[in-house]
Amino acid sequence: MQDRSNEAPRLTDRQRLHWLRLIRTDNVGPAAFRDLINRFGSAEAAIAVLPELTSNGGATRAVRVPDIAEAEEELEKAQRFGARFVAIGEAEYPPMLRNMALPPPLIAVKGQAAILQMTAIGIVGARNASLAGIKMARMLARDLGAEGYSIVSGLARGIDAAAHVGSLDTGTVAMMAGGLDRTYPPENIELAEEIAERGALVSEMPFGWEPRARDFPRRNRLVAGLSLGLVVVEAANRSGSLISARLAGEMGRIVFAVPGSPLDPRAAGSNRLLKDGAVLVTEAQDVISHIRPIAGEAQQQFPPALEEPPDLSSTPPAGDDERALVLEALGPTPVSIDEIVRHTELSPGQVHLILLELDLAGRLSRQAGGLVSLVPRDL
Repeated sequence: MQDRSNEAPRLTDRQRLHWLRLIRTDNVGPAAFRDLINRFGSAEAAIAVLPELTSNGGATRAVRVPDIAEAEEELEKAQRFGARFVAIGEAEYPPMLRNMALPPPLIAVKGQAAILQMTAIGIVGARNASLAGIKMARMLARDLGAEGYSIVSGLARGIDAAAHVGSLDTGTVAMMAGGLDRTYPPENIELAEEIAERGALVSEMPFGWEPRARDFPRRNRLVAGLSLGLVVVEAANRSGSLISARLAGEMGRIVFAVPGSPLDPRAAGSNRLLKDGAVLVTEAQDVISHIRPIAGEAQQQFPPALEEPPDLSSTPPAGDDERALVLEALGPTPVSIDEIVRHTELSPGQVHLILLELDLAGRLSRQAGGLVSLVPRDL
């Protein structure tokens, strides 16, 4: 594996502290974080102007920014837990994750960082998996691992756990929906400890964060983002695994599915994926034959899922008239930013800045594919 440790800059301790403060700030997600750094050059500078920006966006209350002591406490928790925070742009940050749509600026990692540089294949499926499904997931993970691929999954019971177990010896990555210190489900605590020893645990959530229902789709997006291909072993018609498959397809990853009995509802979703064009999988070679030609160095140049926003560093501040034009263009139906630019005839930079203000004020909803809409209470 090529050593890239000297090819990428590292954040200073001060920068990492303020990056953590900024990403833990209310209403600051990956998109707002990216635009804030783009506009102001550093997290510390962005934090200083957050009150003005949120006021411009029409916030009804002051934005809450974690103070330095809170951020230092989380950094100390990570250190005690044997984890560290890796920033996008640093050598340890996974290249495939970096090129997904709106990657997390900071991830907490515990375990073997080198595994995050391997070509990864996701394996996901039903929590209430059949014995045959569990056996298949473990076999695929073992055989793909033997060919030099890491396996990424979500540490859920059933198919996820089987995929991790099958790849413990060759490299497995568990994406977690809560903080690294909040393993869910609790029955997989021992497995998580083994993964931390021999693989890698990864989370974008704060330490101490108990996962909620809405955190699992966020976790699924990271499973899809890290993977060059995603294999669905068993999935019902309405399941998180199908969300992962949809996200993988939107990111340009290859979607695979294992066929199942038409009489088993746990296979209804994976069978539907096959009808919709997923690659049929009955053995590891079915995956390898599609992944091998595009793996290796190709993952370093994998095209980003979304175009980068314009350089905001020299964009003049927006006025009330410009903000009114953008608000008028927004509604409950998601629209693309390009459509807003064309409709308002403002510059792309001005539109991005106004959307950033609305985002920080909690008034903007960002959808898949870079679409935006107003949150319901603003309609």
